[in-house]
Amino acid sequence: MKNPLKRLYDWVLSWAGSPFGGWALFGIAFAESSFFPIPPDVLLIALGLSVPTKSFRYALICSLGSVLGGSFGYLIGLVFYDSIGHYIINFYGIQEGFERVRLLYQQNAFLAVAIAGFTPIPYKVFTIAAGFCRIDFLVFVIASVVSRSARFFIVAVIIYFWGARAKRFIDRYFNILTIIFAALLILGFVMIKWLG
Repeated sequence: MKNPLKRLYDWVLSWAGSPFGGWALFGIAFAESSFFPIPPDVLLIALGLSVPTKSFRYALICSLGSVLGGSFGYLIGLVFYDSIGHYIINFYGIQEGFERVRLLYQQNAFLAVAIAGFTPIPYKVFTIAAGFCRIDFLVFVIASVVSRSARFFIVAVIIYFWGARAKRFIDRYFNILTIIFAALLILGFVMIKWLG
């Protein structure tokens, strides 16, 4: 019987043949930056591997979705923190990390957003905190554009130049890579807790 994660991987790859693949990528990137737990990298990689010549287009879609989603997260922190924002932070159990992020913003808001946008640290915590702390919105957007675009376009470069080999590698080592990816995701949440 086929591994359920492998089936999910194959299903994600099937989006590349769908006219809605780009929209799905945009939606996941948007949601992940403000409230959703799963990063868009999985779908970005899957779509790019299916059609390597479109990898830069997918990176652009992912970047736009992520920056707009981050702006929505900023709005949640700015206007709706007491209802929605507080719930999201409590849902992930990272209240202490949220307080530490507030201190990071006082030291260097641009650097804090840029680091969070590029690393496995949950970006949504930084977007909501940015609005809550009322950091300069233009600084927030520029840092988001730089870090999120860098992250997704690095993936696109790898896929564009080494797509077929990367796909073979992923197919061969899928189970191990799944564990590594899950560990990185957990590490991101642990880092937020540690910041507190």
